[in-house]
Amino acid sequence: TIVVDAGEPRNAPASHMHSYLGHEGLPPNELTAIARREVRSYGGEILSARATNVARTPDGRFRVELASGNAVVARRVLLASGLIDELPDIDGIAELWGTDVIHCPFCHGYEVRDQRIVQIITHPIGLHPAGLFRQLTEDFAMVLHDGVETDAAELDVFRRAGVQVVDAKVRRLATDQNGRLEAVELSTGQRLEADAVAIATRFTVRARPLTSLGVAMEAHPTGLGDVVTIGPNGETSAPGVFAAGNVVDP
Repeated sequence: TIVVDAGEPRNAPASHMHSYLGHEGLPPNELTAIARREVRSYGGEILSARATNVARTPDGRFRVELASGNAVVARRVLLASGLIDELPDIDGIAELWGTDVIHCPFCHGYEVRDQRIVQIITHPIGLHPAGLFRQLTEDFAMVLHDGVETDAAELDVFRRAGVQVVDAKVRRLATDQNGRLEAVELSTGQRLEADAVAIATRFTVRARPLTSLGVAMEAHPTGLGDVVTIGPNGETSAPGVFAAGNVVDP
């Protein structure tokens, strides 16, 4: 078994991780190092490389072409290359992504409890974690960005819970002299002071190497992106090719 790893994990902006029993607070790259040692201890090989294309050979095997110009020939292929988060096109979000800009109340909620949290709603699914963020702090505001359509009854529930709901386009995220989040500035001129901003990202799965094999894709129920279609055992529409992880479920 050969693992081809381009070394570009989705959580690259994160300095440490939580909720991995026995590894609380560990930097993600240290967990990766442990995992590589464990894989190698069972005879697996880790290849630091980028797969650019997978093609079927005349004898039914697969040729995995690498960016270096080399290739690996395999009997089976497992796509577990994850996804890329697509951030809202708002000035300042990319620079603060993974620090003061967060997306998950389970991943980051404990760290921002009792702080000023502003959630920018760019898609109806953004309302899903809003109730969890509200439970973390009394100082919670929601911005319905750029005319996003939401359920009025759901918004009334948040208003009754003391949440400030603002219908306006976000102009930018303002930072202090140390580069830390200071406020969310709206196109109306209003300024919402904030210690953390919550967003919902759209996503693109890393399935490009399998394009030539015609692997089927389908829209995820959230409407935030497409995923690889698999059967009950992880098989894709291309015989001999399997998929697992975030490429099949974000």
